[in-house]
Amino acid sequence: MSALRKVLVVDDDPVVGLSFNRVLSGKGYIVITAENGYDALAKLKAEKYDLVFTDLRMPGMTGVEVAEQVRARQPWTPVVMVTGYGSRTSEERARAAGVSEFLQKPLSPEMIEDSAARALFQAAPIAVMQPEAEVAGAPEVAARPGILKNMALFLLAPFIGLAYAVLLPFVGLGMLAWMGAKALAAPASTK
Repeated sequence: MSALRKVLVVDDDPVVGLSFNRVLSGKGYIVITAENGYDALAKLKAEKYDLVFTDLRMPGMTGVEVAEQVRARQPWTPVVMVTGYGSRTSEERARAAGVSEFLQKPLSPEMIEDSAARALFQAAPIAVMQPEAEVAGAPEVAARPGILKNMALFLLAPFIGLAYAVLLPFVGLGMLAWMGAKALAAPASTK
């Protein structure tokens, strides 16, 4: 992983945030924690995050509500739901809210790391396509400015090279003709 990725972990149990930090910080992630949904939304408004892990059951705002808010405000940001109280109904509701994955506690370090990698991999095409202009009231949301331009130049490079190869002889002949005309005109003016 070439650049550090910012991960927001939303859970009312501080031990969970510490576990995510222990697992992901050595793998190229910066882990920030939020103790509830309201705290998470404030942090998401203040900074850009690459991924959100949220607990399902929390006081005040549920993880599904957090996921709905994240998807409404920043649809390119993947959300992974984590719970110790999962049911088929809660998983279906979380999927309807747009979560990337639904994980059952207890989590192993491999589960945390693998789910982060999968969520970011699945979100990569969305992040690339995300416009640089203001989206959902957040002007600083350009995920990777210039990547579309670089991709376009990469795809156009063979055609640009072909245009140079085709036009270069004509440019050269035009320069020779211009220099010849200039040389012929110069001796006539000295007589």
